[in-house]
This record gives sequence, C-alpha cells and structure tokens, in this order.
Amino acid sequence: MPGRVRRLGLRPSVDAWDFTSFAIAVVAADEAVSRERSPDGWTREIGLTVAVSSPDFWNSQRGRLTQALRFLSGDIWELNFIGDGAAPTTSDPMRLRNEDMICLLSGGMDSLIGAIDVVEEGRNPLFVSQMAKGDTANQKMFAQTISPHSLHLLLNHHARPPGPSERSQRARSIAFLGFGVLAATCLRRHHDGDEVELRIPENGFISQNVPLTPLRTGSLSTRTTHPYFLRLIQDTLDAAGLRVRVNNPYEHSTKGEMLLGCTNQSLLKQLVGDSTSCGRYSRTGFQHCGRCVPCQVRRGAYLAWGQDDDTVGRYKYEQLDQDDVRHARFDDVRSVAIAVETVSRHGIEELIGGAMNARLLGDITLYREVVRRGIAELSALHAHLGVP
Repeated sequence: MPGRVRRLGLRPSVDAWDFTSFAIAVVAADEAVSRERSPDGWTREIGLTVAVSSPDFWNSQRGRLTQALRFLSGDIWELNFIGDGAAPTTSDPMRLRNEDMICLLSGGMDSLIGAIDVVEEGRNPLFVSQMAKGDTANQKMFAQTISPHSLHLLLNHHARPPGPSERSQRARSIAFLGFGVLAATCLRRHHDGDEVELRIPENGFISQNVPLTPLRTGSLSTRTTHPYFLRLIQDTLDAAGLRVRVNNPYEHSTKGEMLLGCTNQSLLKQLVGDSTSCGRYSRTGFQHCGRCVPCQVRRGAYLAWGQDDDTVGRYKYEQLDQDDVRHARFDDVRSVAIAVETVSRHGIEELIGGAMNARLLGDITLYREVVRRGIAELSALHAHLGVP
C-alpha cells in the first residue's frame, strides 16, 4: 500500500496514516487468531500493539476503539499504541487531488448504486476500492464507466497470517474504512481546511445485522456499516481533527429500494448484473451461490425492483428447496424462512428483540422499519420460489 500511495504522489495526513495502520493491524489480528481455540468456539481475547506516529493521542482513544472492535467482531480486544510508526512521505503539493469527496467502491450492488448516485448529484468523487480476488476487474470497469476522469485508488491490506486464516473475518472491512480516510486527506479541499465526505453505500437491512434466529447472533458478514459502529469511528476521526465525515445515505433503505431509487436507471441496468453480493463468491468458483443471506437479499431486491435478474453466471443454486440434499449443513435458507415466519406471526418486534438498542441508536423507528421492509423483500422472494 505505501508504494502505491507514493507512486501516485498522494499526500495523506499523519493522523490518517496512523488510523489506516491501526485498521490494517486489526485485520491482520482478526485473520491470524483462530476462533476454534477460544473457550466458547467464538469469542477471542486479542492483545494488539500498533506502531503509530502519535502514540499518546491514540492511547487516549483506546476506550472508544476497543468498544468499536468489540461491537464489530464480538471479541475482547486490548489495544496499545507505541511510537515509531510509518509516516507518509512528502510529495509535490501540486499533485493534491481535486476530487471533492470519497466514495467507497467494493464491486457490490450497493456501492455501484452509490457511485452512480454520487455522479448524478454533480459530485466529483475519488473512488476507493479494497482489491478482492474476483472483484477487481469489475471495480475498475465500474469506476471507468461511471466517472472516467476520477482517480480510482485500488488498495489491499495484504494481511497474510503465518498459519491458517480465520475464515469468519468479522473485522476485515475496517481496512476499507482506513483506505477511505487516507484518501480523504489527500484531497486539495482537505488541505485547504474543508471537511471531506467519505460515502459508504450500504443498505440499511444488512447494516443493522439483526439476527434471523436466536442462534445466529451477529451471523451476517460484517457490522462495519452499522450506524453505532460508524458513530464510534466518526467520534475518533473528530477527536483526531481529521475533518472526514462518514456518511451512509442508505441506512434507512432496503436493497430493493436502493435499486428503485437509483438516479440513473439506464446505467444501473447496464452494470448491475456484473456486481457481486455473495458471501461465498470465491468459494463457489466466483459464481453467486444463490442461497447465502446476501444472495437471498440480492435476489429479493431484484424482485422488488421489478427487473429481470441478470446476474452474470446466474446462481449455483437457483432453487431454495430446503429439502435439497445439497443444502445440508447450510442453514441460511431455513434461517430466512424462520425470520419471515416470525414476523408474519408475531410482528417485527419479536424478530428484533434486543438486537436494536435505543441507547446506542437513539430513535430506532426508521431502523426498525427498514428491517421490516427488508424481511418483506425476503418473504416475497421465498413466496416467488415456493419455499415452504
């Protein structure tokens, strides 16, 4: 990553570099520490020491950051910051970027919609992608098609543990946030003292990560866009004086509503089939499995949009028959069906239970409603496919 930043002549701030170093260290620890060795098979105790340029400041943020990480990954973290961390090299100030905001571009459906909407707003985004096997070519294609004159910054954390990698990787996306913060401080407007928006497009149903059954607490892929987690990160960025405003304008929208609301429907229809949603994409030979929760949410969103599902390569499992022997030991379809039935019989409050805390989120009305509508999209999908 440092080499890529230097080659482009970018000038991130020292504090942004420190935050990104922290984020990458978290990903490395998350991948290296196995959950199987923990007493309950899930919760780990992770001690992490990070070298930064301003250890006194970052040690003052340990309480907030450990709280954020505990919420993100479900583990017990102990953080310590020491000095002598890497710092950005100075480059020609004339190479400061003239884009006016940062937009994360993952290659997924939500980030594609977010990128299209940003340009339709008349903004000039710098796109930031976390490179992923199977997605990088589409990330490049999306950026070039949507805003060909904008810089597209592709970075990778390159975290490789010495032993087997922990597959749950609940904290992996924090590096993506770090890359976005780093890029935000490379813009001319940031050097001029202005605030920079860091847009993180993600539908509110997935962001909330409400467990579909009592046995699936925290079971979706990540909580990195949960509003409570983003608030803790925003507070940290504010304390560092970084002038970066994290924004997810879709936190109250379902995936189907994002498709319906996209402000350039013709461009969306041209590109959306190439987007990626599957939680097991690399494990299925870079084809959507069709039955994991993110795939079901994607398929329900297409149905709500009212357009033919043109996902490239289609789905490995087109049908969602729970009795199909190929679905053995894979309970995502059953879990969605249970959630749909729970809401149908007892209402959305029965599903949410204690997973949505007003003390953490404030007024939860809009968050509760987006979960209800997200379940409705899944219910329509199951009815459409004849899931019992």
